[in-house]
Amino acid sequence: MRSTRRPARAIAAAAALALLGAAVPAAGAATSEHSPPGARCSADVSLLGFTDSLDKTTFEGTAVGGLSALAPTRSSRALALVDNVGTTPARLYDVELSAGRGKGLSAGIRGMTTLRRADGTPYTGADFDGEGLVAERGGRSVLASSETEPSIRRFRLSDGRQVAELQVPERFRVAPAGQATTNQTFEALTATPDGRVLYAGMEGPLSADGRDAEGRGLQRILRYEGRAGGSYTPAAQHAYRTDPGLGLVELVAPADGQLLSLERGFTAGVGNTVRVYRVSATGAADVSGVESLSALTDQRSWLGKHLLADLADCPPSGATAEQPQPNPLLDNIEGMALGGRLSGDRRTLHLVSDDNNNAAQTTRLYALSVRLPDEARLSARALLPATDYQPGPASGTQLPPATVNGVTPPFAGQPIPGFSAVIPATPRSRSASRLLAMPDNGFGARSNSADFLLRAYVIETGHRSGAIEVRSHLGFRDPDRKVPFPIVNQGTADRLLTGADFDVESLAWDARGDLWIGEEFGPYLVRTDRTGKVLQAPIPLPDGTRSPQSPDLAAGESPTLPASRGFEAMAASTDGWTLYPILEGARSGDPDQRRRVVYEFDVRKAAYTGRTWTFRVDEPGLLVGDAAVLDGRRLLLIERDNEMGPASRVKRLVVTDLDAAGQDGVLPRRTAVDLLRIADPKGVSTPARPGEYGVGPLFSFPLQSVESVLPLGGDRVVVANDNNFPGNDGRIPGRADDTEVIVIDVPGLRG
Repeated sequence: MRSTRRPARAIAAAAALALLGAAVPAAGAATSEHSPPGARCSADVSLLGFTDSLDKTTFEGTAVGGLSALAPTRSSRALALVDNVGTTPARLYDVELSAGRGKGLSAGIRGMTTLRRADGTPYTGADFDGEGLVAERGGRSVLASSETEPSIRRFRLSDGRQVAELQVPERFRVAPAGQATTNQTFEALTATPDGRVLYAGMEGPLSADGRDAEGRGLQRILRYEGRAGGSYTPAAQHAYRTDPGLGLVELVAPADGQLLSLERGFTAGVGNTVRVYRVSATGAADVSGVESLSALTDQRSWLGKHLLADLADCPPSGATAEQPQPNPLLDNIEGMALGGRLSGDRRTLHLVSDDNNNAAQTTRLYALSVRLPDEARLSARALLPATDYQPGPASGTQLPPATVNGVTPPFAGQPIPGFSAVIPATPRSRSASRLLAMPDNGFGARSNSADFLLRAYVIETGHRSGAIEVRSHLGFRDPDRKVPFPIVNQGTADRLLTGADFDVESLAWDARGDLWIGEEFGPYLVRTDRTGKVLQAPIPLPDGTRSPQSPDLAAGESPTLPASRGFEAMAASTDGWTLYPILEGARSGDPDQRRRVVYEFDVRKAAYTGRTWTFRVDEPGLLVGDAAVLDGRRLLLIERDNEMGPASRVKRLVVTDLDAAGQDGVLPRRTAVDLLRIADPKGVSTPARPGEYGVGPLFSFPLQSVESVLPLGGDRVVVANDNNFPGNDGRIPGRADDTEVIVIDVPGLRG
């Protein structure tokens, strides 16, 4: 796209650029002092380098500029498509990326192909606006998209002649022939490695789709199916949402069903925004028959995406800019190509900026290292019926006698209202089938949960049968009167604890084999033996953090934490001597409502160490549902919204590292799994029950309170839900949610 803005020209020394092949500079290889290899842009992306060596150069009398797309051809070589203007011929450049002697890596032009009509006459800027490029397998032809009509044409590389043109659905044509806007059509083009699938992405929305209230573009990606060098036919349309104010300018397909997207925008006086996302098309809906994407309300109707890096966060690496930019490294980046494999699950990713043939902009090539593990897969799923009542006194007697999701209180026994914590059934066990699972305080409030007994259940998950079996339970109790405030069963010998006494949410084994409970009324840490007997008085936070339900709250004292925002999450170190309780929500009055405080607790001393960290959720309204130590001092956390079913937007697992906090104590974060987008290639979640939501090839965990996570050996993870019995119906509308325990394979989890 020839944008109307004029970002600054960055003046910089040539910097390191990784080869298009598998090789990158080894330790000691020549690199520019302005581009330290591996400089981090995010947890998933590092800048390997950049070079301006093609900027304002010429080749065979043509200006090397307006480069809008890259397509790798072989090791250290790529084709670059020109976004030509006026009467200049449409053309490709053959670019070599090579290592200079002692001066880092640079780029040079080694050839040019003029793109011609079938009769041999050149296309020009009058009828060809080149934006997307695919080098087809075999190296004899390319597919190039033009925004003019738009079109996708095949050109023979030997002489540049057009040999075919793909069908484009009428609604994608530029108005008045269709619903597209000039300069907002097929900016993005990519093919899967086997050449059987082609994706063409719209830079902007069709007039019938538009933008939403937040300014996000509601855009279509056209999927073609066929074969490299042969015919391609439109097979489906997929719905994609850009970030507010941004356009989709490039796609790359590492595999069928998996994409990388490049979004770009420009703000006068501020500069460019350039972001790279990982996109999941697994189980993607075909929206060809949808008149307007604005009518789509189900999140599963949209392609899923998560941010890999905002390039403004990359180190500037010596780049400069004559006009404002959030980072002088930025320019009008429009092209993206996947290069060779690096160590582990990393790949080289190349970017190129389009200088619009303008003196105030730069033709710049970039190389990034990007983590691209395989997608997460569902390997097991087991259910416990919502109405599987356990032995004990009748409960729910303080609830209104109204039917909710088919269930009417009181209940004939003790329900299991989902699990707020799942840990090994015995310390250090790695079994995914035998677990200790703890519900919370029952019915959501102190006032209605006095007849709900606090317990942890030993369960077995029959992943072949799909059923959860309850084998036994331990009851939490205080016979030695360690709890210093009145409880419901105050005068009894056992002093069984109830949901009116504590709101238990997280659970961990310590090195001695004792249990520690993180709870929300205080919030407190509560220590019990392995049978559930309280061993010492509940331990409050030393910084004065108190919830509205805290027994320690003095008359007239204001709480410093909202209700139900205490220790929903707690991780234990691998040696069992340190706990990391985490506040579910922000403290009252905190100017940073995205802050979730992580505390450190010394088990030996039974005291807080005074050390804290800040984990920042993506949005202020998101919650931390649980946490577990992954390895060392890396934590795996649940980040979730408070929605369920089709309204769910955020249910994810995030990896952070306590040893990698910034100077301000803020922890880094990397999304490990989108729990709303898990591949189910073996049909673990099927057959679907009548009306069941979120199952099939694309499996979702769209349950309101996703509150339990347990890493197993390798890359396996257990996740479970609190079903807020009987109030949640995220799976089947009108039916109380069951408790679900799933096992996910997460490639690269520990990488």
